[in-house]
Amino acid sequence: MTAAALVLTGAAVLPAYALDDSIIRQLDRLTPEERREQRCDIEAMSRIAKQGEGYKPDKVIAYTFADTEETEGLLRAPGAVFRSAGDWYRLKYKCKTAEDGLTIQSFDYKVGSKVPREEWGEYYLYN
Repeated sequence: MTAAALVLTGAAVLPAYALDDSIIRQLDRLTPEERREQRCDIEAMSRIAKQGEGYKPDKVIAYTFADTEETEGLLRAPGAVFRSAGDWYRLKYKCKTAEDGLTIQSFDYKVGSKVPREEWGEYYLYN
C-alpha cells in the first residue's frame, strides 16, 4: 500500500475526518504535491459528509475522469469521484492550501451524478 493510499485509508475511519497527529505525520511523509492532493481529498470527504444530503464518503479519487491541475497551491480536480454507501459519484473541486499543504485556505466543490456500475471497470472503481 502506498503512503498516499495509507493516508486516505486512515482518514476514512476518523470521526469527522479530523486531522490528528498520526494523519499529519503520514501526510508529512508525502511529496508536497501528494500531500496537497491527499489533504484536499480529506477536506472533500468532510465537506460532503456535512452537506446534509445523506452522503457518507469513505474514499475520494481526484483524477478519475481528468487529471488534476496545480498552480501556486491551488489544486483543481475537475474529474474527481467519491464513494458513499458503495456507490461512486462524480465530483469537482478547487482547493487552495497554505504552503505547508495542510492548511486549507479555500475549498469549493460540486457533487455530480452517480457513476453507473457498468462504467466502474473502465475507470478502475471498486466496491
